[in-house]
Amino acid sequence: MGPSEVEDTIKNWFASESIESQVHKNEKAHFHMLIKFPPGPTGHTFNISMPKNRNLVAISSGTRVDGGQQKNMKKMRAADKRAWISWLHRVRMTLTQTGTDWVVHLGHENGVRGVGPLQAFNVSEPIWVDGLSQNELMQSLRRLWLAKLSIIHEIKFQFGPGTREQGPVDDWGKKGEIKKQGNTISESQDNIVEGDESGGFGSEFDPSDWV
Repeated sequence: MGPSEVEDTIKNWFASESIESQVHKNEKAHFHMLIKFPPGPTGHTFNISMPKNRNLVAISSGTRVDGGQQKNMKKMRAADKRAWISWLHRVRMTLTQTGTDWVVHLGHENGVRGVGPLQAFNVSEPIWVDGLSQNELMQSLRRLWLAKLSIIHEIKFQFGPGTREQGPVDDWGKKGEIKKQGNTISESQDNIVEGDESGGFGSEFDPSDWV
């Protein structure tokens, strides 16, 4: 299948599952769309793209850690550095065991990267076009969503429900904000590790490398 056919096929699959998609401008990809999964107001934002010069579809999603939880992480690190290192190791091992590709974003302190609290994390997975099917696409979304939930539960268990405020993400810029392009699905409270959820490649890998 060519890129246009892949895009149309994926859109049709999402439509059959009542999943809305929005186009995201990306000059490095044949197409790039944003969706909410699971469908509904409590879904998480996922990126679906087909990078140019790659015969694959990349799926990724990120979560920003609540500001109150980041403060509690700093308290743990100050009180018991070994406990903090052990907890962060457990998070990395949990992500690795999910079988997905991942990256964690740790805060910067005094100009040194990666020594502060866990500020955000991303999970991603490629599907090569010769193995692309509706089942594989939906199962990949499900795996990534469950991988995110495993870390969200771990953060909430260790550091509490948070304060429902956006914490900083030093890797995303001075104000901890993601730069937007075009019309996108909002990165709202649903992608923050918070109290209400009723509704790899390690730290050197970034899902944006796919596109």
